[in-house]
Amino acid sequence: MEEAILKVFAQSVTRYFGTVAGGDAVLGTPYLDSGRESPAFDFSAVIGITGSHRGNVYYTAPREKLHALLPLIGEKEPDDRLCAELVGEITNTISGNAREELGPGFMISTPFILEGNPLTVHAARDSRCYVLPVTWNQHRSRVLVSLQANPAPKQP
Repeated sequence: MEEAILKVFAQSVTRYFGTVAGGDAVLGTPYLDSGRESPAFDFSAVIGITGSHRGNVYYTAPREKLHALLPLIGEKEPDDRLCAELVGEITNTISGNAREELGPGFMISTPFILEGNPLTVHAARDSRCYVLPVTWNQHRSRVLVSLQANPAPKQP
């Protein structure tokens, strides 16, 4: 996967937190998922990617972080249902922001919500999974990106 793709997702994450939470999201150094331990927290959402690229994007966060974010979007009484909805919304927004940069050939699915840890993260075939650590208001979360560029169709 190209470094430029990771930068697009990093910008997308900071854009989300800048809009919803007034900024202050700090991105850690991206690293390759070793597969030895689960990179997941309490709630995760995965979006499948097709078109110009194939693979998936996960956003995973602990309950405490989601409980801290929910009041910022008007939810006064956080619960697990709202946490699951929020993690899906964040994943969808991050992927949608990336799509703006990568063009209409970067097609995203609706998010699939996963609860609980440990979670096995499935990287796209012939691809590695990169983990982007995110810290906001002393709460950690992660964006996991596993993408492979699809070759351009051959012209007749």
